[in-house]
Amino acid sequence: MRTRKVKEPVVAITKALTESKSLEKALDMLPIDKVIEKGDTVIITPNWVNDKKPNTGSVVGSKTLKTLIRYVKSKEVDKIYIATGSGGAKTPDIMIQTGYDKIISQEGVDFIDLNYGPYIDLRLDHEIIKSTPINKILEEADVIISFTQLKVHEEATVTASIKNIAMGWPPAEIHGYPKKNTGIHEDLHGFIRAFAKKVPIDLSIVSCDKAMIGTGPSSGKAIDTPGLIIASTDPVAADAVGARLLGFLPQAVAYIYGLYKDKVGEADIYKMDIKGLDIQEAEKIFSKAAYNEKDAVLDKDKVKDIHGE
Repeated sequence: MRTRKVKEPVVAITKALTESKSLEKALDMLPIDKVIEKGDTVIITPNWVNDKKPNTGSVVGSKTLKTLIRYVKSKEVDKIYIATGSGGAKTPDIMIQTGYDKIISQEGVDFIDLNYGPYIDLRLDHEIIKSTPINKILEEADVIISFTQLKVHEEATVTASIKNIAMGWPPAEIHGYPKKNTGIHEDLHGFIRAFAKKVPIDLSIVSCDKAMIGTGPSSGKAIDTPGLIIASTDPVAADAVGARLLGFLPQAVAYIYGLYKDKVGEADIYKMDIKGLDIQEAEKIFSKAAYNEKDAVLDKDKVKDIHGE
């Protein structure tokens, strides 16, 4: 497989009046012209885990998806696909019930349900899932964008950009609903790690506008943090920053720390190029929204290193 478009771990943390404005602001802070180039084929994978509304924190906002599509269009790309495969319900049903189908139609982009083929075989370094069929659109992609909400997760600890791709791409036609029939969840962290090593994420967008605490991916408490966005050229960096907002250092999330050790991406906050809000400010904003206490944060007195020192 190809490598990511930009290897450097550039992270933008932004807050604006709306999620859409914050997203545009964040993307402008990244070396975006190196990520998305004229003539590229771009795949956007939004988190559509189930048919709940965006205000529940379960799925991404349709207005912000529209903003993202238009932003990508402005880079004069050749093709844009919205591609994902829900594990909690039939993907087309989610599209209709949440209004995503209207956005896709209005913007004239193509939709691919990744729960079905045509397939290629993706070999994985995983003890249980040695390989999986995967939609062959993967072979056409110049850019893969993960767009998701930040959530606490009952098995994955944190779900953000990496898990969104690792669980959105394997087909439910093979793995079942909710993709537990073949053994993925017998070693979920190992599977996410193995999948992320094979499928590059060029742009990670993690929205905290409607994040989820408690028990995710769909039954937790949605918290309203208007316009708070994390965007990065490095999915490990994006998810490590998101995990810090939830109170977790990298080693608390096995697949994030494993991918860091594999040198797939950066999890050390001191080695990231962070633009916009600093990590302590972002943590306080999130903590105030989640717990009504701005100091219930990981990095209260100083920004801790990768092991909390």
